[in-house]
Amino acid sequence: MIDVTEKADTIREAGAKARVRLTPEIAQAILDSSLPKGDPLQTARIAGILAAKNTSQILPLCHPLPLTSVQVDLQLRADLAIVDISSHVKTVGKTGVEMEALTAVSVAALTIYDMCKSLSHDMTVSDIHLEYKSGGKSGSLRPPSAPARRARRGDSQTRRPAD
Repeated sequence: MIDVTEKADTIREAGAKARVRLTPEIAQAILDSSLPKGDPLQTARIAGILAAKNTSQILPLCHPLPLTSVQVDLQLRADLAIVDISSHVKTVGKTGVEMEALTAVSVAALTIYDMCKSLSHDMTVSDIHLEYKSGGKSGSLRPPSAPARRARRGDSQTRRPAD
C-alpha cells in the first residue's frame, strides 16, 4: 500500500456508472416483480452499498476508509431493456474513494445479472467508468473518457427501487 501518513485529511468524493443490458423479457419481469429471487433493483442497491464499504477487503492494495456516505441508484429503462447504475461515495480522509464508487456499481451490476439469470443469460454488464472525483491534492477531476451527462427523458416504464 502507498504510505498516506503525511497527506492532509480532505473531503473526498467520487461517482461511477455502469449499465446492464437485458432482454425485453427480463425488463418486463422486473417491472412485473415476477423474478424468483425477488426485486433485483433493491437487492443490487444494498449489494452496491455493502461492496463500497468492503472495497479494501476485495482489492488488495486499497486502504480501508471510513465512508461517510454511499449512494447507489438504479434505473430500469424498460423501453430500452437496460438498467443504469450510478454511485456517489464520500469520506473525509487521506485518500480518494474512486475505487469504492467503481466497486459499488460493479457489484450492483453483477447482482442484477445474478438475480435475473434464471430467465436468460443473455445480459451484458458494460460501461463501468469513473464519472468524477473531487478532493485531495489533484482536486476535482472528470476523466475525458467519462461520457457527458445528458438529461434523461422520463417514461412511464421507468422503475427505481423504493428507498
